[in-house]
Amino acid sequence: MQTTITSADLRPLGQTDIRVSAIGLGVMEFSGGGPLLGRAFPVIPQDTKNAIVQAALDGGINWFDTAEMYGMGESERSLAAALHAAGKSDDDVVVATKWMPFPRTAANIPKTIDNRLRALDGYSIDLYMVHQPWSFSPPEAEMNAMADLAEAGKIRAVGVSNFSPQQMRRASRALRQRGLVLASNQVKYSLLDRKIERDGTLETARELGVTIIAYTPLESGLLTGKYHQGCRPAERRAGLAQVDDPPQPGTDAPAGRGHGDYRTTLRRHGSPGRVELADQLQRRHCGHHPRRHQGASGTAERRRDGLPPDR
Repeated sequence: MQTTITSADLRPLGQTDIRVSAIGLGVMEFSGGGPLLGRAFPVIPQDTKNAIVQAALDGGINWFDTAEMYGMGESERSLAAALHAAGKSDDDVVVATKWMPFPRTAANIPKTIDNRLRALDGYSIDLYMVHQPWSFSPPEAEMNAMADLAEAGKIRAVGVSNFSPQQMRRASRALRQRGLVLASNQVKYSLLDRKIERDGTLETARELGVTIIAYTPLESGLLTGKYHQGCRPAERRAGLAQVDDPPQPGTDAPAGRGHGDYRTTLRRHGSPGRVELADQLQRRHCGHHPRRHQGASGTAERRRDGLPPDR
């Protein structure tokens, strides 16, 4: 079933005139078979990529996130091919991609922009981001190079990724001196990783009018309940979860690489509160939460768990 997008469903990207759906589709996995991060992913048939993009479009998504680092153009080319297969014109979608900063200087930004545009095969770069604060140039030099691209009509808006509050301020200041704004900062943010609420990133973004784009918002599927003990995943990707529990009965997951006790991973890398949150998600997704017909008692149980009552 296709969802019709209206202007009321879209929101501004920072202080730009670009309007995007609340959820976008990141296509890092489309890089499989390419160099760099492409080595971390299996090769996905283009027909499957087309189906993924079509499902996103049918669900009301209008913007897509890729990067140079995702296979040195493999992800960008795959995305463009899928959008063409879906019959989408340049005006129908918003495309974001990222410049790979290491081991480079800001002088590389204008030298590689035509490679990005060729890979995207007719789709504009609506948002161009510095992928990490790892180049050999300061943020001011990077933003000036980005501003040159905007003035030349090669990109519409400028963003950053994984920038600290101080780096965001420096980037924003440099762009404003060129009559532009910093549109976004793409950072890791989820129910299990809320660091940006404590380190000043979220507060600084609000102050500057910068949109926060969250990556890994579902913690690679962990927050969907897909890999909880007792929940058999509908699909299994080898190596996605690595925990120390034995294989689950009735699965082909080998010992040490199963999808069973997610608490093992959380205890290594998180707090007791994160483990409790994941427990609540397991109850919700594995069918252990109170059912609708339990009425008031079910509602109370959900409130004690910190979950909203069924409606």
